[in-house]
Amino acid sequence: MNNQSTVSERGQITLPKELRDRMGLKPGTSVRFVPSPKGILIQRDSAEDPMGEVFGVLKDGIRTDDYLKETRGKAE
Repeated sequence: MNNQSTVSERGQITLPKELRDRMGLKPGTSVRFVPSPKGILIQRDSAEDPMGEVFGVLKDGIRTDDYLKETRGKAE
């Protein structure tokens, strides 16, 4: 996945819909911008989603074994 956006004159960017949907970001969702050596990490605000801070953010309705297959690949 290689998404790109341009910073507007007001310093705003648009997150691609695919990323917003994947992370469950809806209008009004609070996020944090965290500098990292490779760029800027965008995270949900932990005050808004305390369990997401602890467990990570999963897509609604995804089963644990399906998530593991998606992230790790099938076991051989």
